[in-house]
Amino acid sequence: MRLNLSWRKGTSADEMDQDNRSDPVQATRPGRASRWLVAFRAACCGLLVGVLVVLYRQGIGYGTRFARWAYGQMRDQPLMILPWLLAALLVGLALAWMVGRVPMASGSGIPQVEGVVIHGMRMPALPVLGVRFLGGLACGMFGLSLGREGPSVQIGAAGSQLVSRGLRRDRVEETCLVTSGAAAGLSAAFNAPLSGMVFALEEIHRSFSPMILLSAAMACLSADFIAKNRFGLRPVLDFTAMPQLTIGQYLLMIPLGLVAGLVGAAMNRLLLGAQSLYSHLPSKLGPVISLFLALPVGLLLPAVLGGGEDLIGKAEGIRELAWSVAINLLILLLVKMLFTASSFGSGAPGGIFMPILAVGTLTGSLCGMGAAALGMPVRIIPVCAVCAMAGTLTASVKAPITSILLTVEMSGSLVHMLPVALCAFTALMVSDLLRVEPIYEALLERYRRGHAPDAQVPDRVTVEFPIEHGSPAAGRLLGQVPWPHGCAVIGLRRGEHRLIPAGDLRLLAGDGVILLCPGDRLDQARQVMEGLCR
Repeated sequence: MRLNLSWRKGTSADEMDQDNRSDPVQATRPGRASRWLVAFRAACCGLLVGVLVVLYRQGIGYGTRFARWAYGQMRDQPLMILPWLLAALLVGLALAWMVGRVPMASGSGIPQVEGVVIHGMRMPALPVLGVRFLGGLACGMFGLSLGREGPSVQIGAAGSQLVSRGLRRDRVEETCLVTSGAAAGLSAAFNAPLSGMVFALEEIHRSFSPMILLSAAMACLSADFIAKNRFGLRPVLDFTAMPQLTIGQYLLMIPLGLVAGLVGAAMNRLLLGAQSLYSHLPSKLGPVISLFLALPVGLLLPAVLGGGEDLIGKAEGIRELAWSVAINLLILLLVKMLFTASSFGSGAPGGIFMPILAVGTLTGSLCGMGAAALGMPVRIIPVCAVCAMAGTLTASVKAPITSILLTVEMSGSLVHMLPVALCAFTALMVSDLLRVEPIYEALLERYRRGHAPDAQVPDRVTVEFPIEHGSPAAGRLLGQVPWPHGCAVIGLRRGEHRLIPAGDLRLLAGDGVILLCPGDRLDQARQVMEGLCR
């Protein structure tokens, strides 16, 4: 079967460039207008996402505080345990029913957003938003070790999808807005707009696109404006008082990165292992079991409840050497890892971003105390805590630039970028050597296998692929490239211009090829395009 291209015969790239030079205003103005219209829509999406995520953050925060208060009451009045278990049973069954009706709203939410953007999966936006808000509040009220960042990303994507559908935008622009909304969700969840922008490119879109970057920037800044108006200007995790290391002490980040890489790899194994274990049980029992397990944790170690912001503050604030402190941190670390695995593996609607950060910070504090015991100054403990936080997240998610920027934004200073980056890339190397699959990719693959009907894609999908420097497609004529079977090139984006895909048009590095392909062949087409464009 011959590839069907929308060619304009008889027009060469030189002729097209000559036409553009003859009337540069006409050639550039439509592209700029279109670009800023999309950016304006992304900013509007960012405002909506900011409001939604602020409401979600407040609900989760109230729920976690209620859980700590309730478990404290049960320690003083044990008779309250029986009605609490009954409530856990009912809420667990309700969570299982909601997740069963809307599987897209289970777990973190980031893998599902990646499936929508990369694989063209359908996402029922309104049901997802309903389950995220109700389920997140319920999980928070029982203190499950789940983060709000992953759900905030999906809330942002779902809200932006509603805006795009309401405006009747095409598939390419809808993908742009959904990616921007997801980035805005992370920005509002962490008060970290730069991290949200990079997250859109590194983890969600997985390639560089000027249009995605501009739209994500507008959405992230808009969402951050809303979040800062509600929660203040200070970062979610404020490390501005963190001391600086000497140049010689930077070498400590290499062994610290090795440990952080091992812990990140272990965290992935625990999360996936717990999910596999729960899969052998009836689906209705998963959330019930996780809520029951929260009871002994809440009674004995209430610091482990929730996403882990309090744990991060506790680990970063260590300024002394004592065996009792080290043992306490080790217990908190082990329980946090196991409790996060049991909470997330059940399929309850909640994320793992913040728990992984908490695990990394605890790991770093322990390593810093070990280094201080060997003669290093005690002041390096909080630095090790923050650097290991970035390293553990990098080893688990394999998004090093996002992890580094997020840590730098939280620390409030650029002077720690080098040690943070050194630790993060060392941890990434360890993770690669251990052949650890990125956690969100592994979760997405499991989701697609387990929810085949829900993961169906439209009959036809429009996707844009950037051509990278040195790729097989760069420098070749459009008609000479062996495009994926059954797909059609329907557009070409070159900077601010939208070009007609003529067969004798020469492709350049940085061009964006817009491909129309059958939904059931999208994965195969993506593999072919990655081989051609990278």
